[in-house]
Amino acid sequence: MFPEIEEIRRKRKKLGLSQKKLAELVGVSQPLIARIEAGKFDPKLSLVKKMLRVLEEIEGGRVEARVVMNSPVIFVSPSDSLKTVAELMTEKEISQLPVMENDKLVGGVTEADVVRAVLEKGEGAESIRVREVMGDPFPVVDPEESVNVVSKLLMEHPAVLVVQGEKVVGIITKQDVMRFLTK
Repeated sequence: MFPEIEEIRRKRKKLGLSQKKLAELVGVSQPLIARIEAGKFDPKLSLVKKMLRVLEEIEGGRVEARVVMNSPVIFVSPSDSLKTVAELMTEKEISQLPVMENDKLVGGVTEADVVRAVLEKGEGAESIRVREVMGDPFPVVDPEESVNVVSKLLMEHPAVLVVQGEKVVGIITKQDVMRFLTK
């Protein structure tokens, strides 16, 4: 076993990072991380280096979007009703949702959009379609983008989406940044 394995376990615990989160950041399974830390699996040197690099980036203050993001992302369609949006937001305790149509980002809908529709339409607001109230799509960043850049975007937008290739892999809100800081 590499002496670095003990260092990985120590750093992970010091940073308050779960095995599951480390596994997500490195791109492996949580059981693999557990077996590595328990000395029951001898990983390739490249994997050990990748694990150390991820932990050192977090420890060194350069935190990537992938560390803070929530995944999987919940989407709504432009044809969904505001009642559906309100139910999702209430059930999942979220304040904004990206709007997707045919696997393409077309907008974003927030609690404020829902409340505005209720003010304007009263009881009939529940049948309004998302397309009638949605705003522009939330900004997108790569998973490797720094949380500093994401935080600046969050000063102007309710959420930031994390996109890898063509796929939305995560969402970050102000609440996520605050939660990360309090870990």
